[in-house]
Amino acid sequence: MQEELLQGLDAQRRRIHARWEALLRTERVNTPLAYPDSLVHLIEWTLDQVFAALRAPNSRRRAERAHIHAAARADCPCGRNPLLAFFLAGEQALLEALVLEQASRLSIDPVERDTALAELYHAIRGIARREIEAFCSVCQHRHQERCETPAHAASAPQAGAGI
Repeated sequence: MQEELLQGLDAQRRRIHARWEALLRTERVNTPLAYPDSLVHLIEWTLDQVFAALRAPNSRRRAERAHIHAAARADCPCGRNPLLAFFLAGEQALLEALVLEQASRLSIDPVERDTALAELYHAIRGIARREIEAFCSVCQHRHQERCETPAHAASAPQAGAGI
C-alpha cells in the first residue's frame, strides 16, 4: 500500500476504532463471549496487527499472489465463534476508512486503488482466519454443523452453552 494511504489510514485510527465499536454493537450476540464489551478491547491490538501487515515489505506481493485466497473469509462450522462478527465489523470499518481516504485523493491511480484494497483485505482476513481458527480449535462444538433453518434453531442447544 502506498505510504500516503497508510499514513492517512493511521491518522483515522480513532475514527476506525469508534466505527468498529459502533458496528460491533449492532451485531447479533450469539454467545456470552460475543458481547461487545468482551470484544472491544481487541480492536487496538487488531489494528496494530493490520497496520503491521500492511507495512510489511512484501505485503503487496503476497496480496497479489493470494488475491483469490484473500477474498475468502474465515468460517466457523458451528457459527458460534464470537470473532466472526468482530472481524466483519472491523473489515467494514477499515474498508470505509480506506474508501474515504482514497476519495480524498482524487488523483489516485485506479490500479493503486485496487491494489490497496486487495492488500487491506489480505491483511484483515488473514488475521481473522488465524484468530478464528485458533478459537475454533478449542471449541467443543467444532464438529457440529451450523444450524441454518428456523425449525432446527429452536431445538438447537442454547448458543454459547459450551463455549
